[in-house]
Amino acid sequence: MAEPEMDGTAWTAVTPSLVRAHAALNRSNGSDHGGGRTTGSNGVDHPPIDGVLARVRTLLPDFTGALQRVAEQVLADPAAASRATIVELAERSGTSPATITRFCRAVGFDGYADLRLGIAAETGRARSAGWTVDIGREIQPNDPLERVLGQIMAADTRAMHDTATLLDLGEVERAAVAIAAAPRVNIFGASGSALVGEEMQFSLHRIGIPVWAWTDVHNGLASAALSRPGDVALGISHSGETGETIELLAEANSRGATTIALTSFPRSPLAELADIVLLTATQATTFRPDALSARHPQLVVLDLLYVAVAQRTHERSHAAFQRTAQAVHGHKAAKDS
Repeated sequence: MAEPEMDGTAWTAVTPSLVRAHAALNRSNGSDHGGGRTTGSNGVDHPPIDGVLARVRTLLPDFTGALQRVAEQVLADPAAASRATIVELAERSGTSPATITRFCRAVGFDGYADLRLGIAAETGRARSAGWTVDIGREIQPNDPLERVLGQIMAADTRAMHDTATLLDLGEVERAAVAIAAAPRVNIFGASGSALVGEEMQFSLHRIGIPVWAWTDVHNGLASAALSRPGDVALGISHSGETGETIELLAEANSRGATTIALTSFPRSPLAELADIVLLTATQATTFRPDALSARHPQLVVLDLLYVAVAQRTHERSHAAFQRTAQAVHGHKAAKDS
């Protein structure tokens, strides 16, 4: 059944949000960084084929009503979407061909043929790489561990691939330069994001960066309030909507610190607040919803950022590694003669 058409006020209302979301995502695939973007006959700047599903997944929170149903249908069964006609996809999503056309333009394609081609190429590459076809299948209580392992590996591999597609290396460069020169680096996160932040604190600490990871809001606010221009504050939140992390980053921002957001949503409050946005993608599985499945992609991005900082402080980092390794050497278990 086709839904009532939403041309006019309702569609106009959602457009600015989507345009801003595109702007954030476009940075991750611009020609400056070898993203392989192409421009269609109507002047639309196309996403690289690799990132079609990642882009749809990232933009999903900005879609409402009919567009959201189309996005959910595409993500639920990409292979079927790549084979379906525009009428078939409209019927499956309970929308109309006109809505499908609007959806194509919202994700950066001239029309449905281009969208189908992009999805088909991406799903084809996934099969060639050996990723599990039923990656979104629910894990059952009686599934053997071999199958569970395969699904987890496939989901994480796909999430990291999508993260690499979304990530703007120019933003990573800016973040690395800021951290390398910062008199003080504060890292903010709650729950699982706090654990990821502590990993980053450990890595940067080993190369001599003055860095603190805060999980207590009061202590974090006190540290953020002492921020000065030149300092860096990194806020980590998959959703970008964690109130404590937003408050901490906002305080540091108000004191002149350079702010960095690590999130999966470019239109989230945390991303809107930050000077630099680093995007991640997720692939949820049973018992591992998005917030939990975000950890590995977050760690990959932060590992890249850490190495980029170490590159820019090579001599200092190398000397720090030698000193710290020597300091803890005596505490390692003695090897048998």
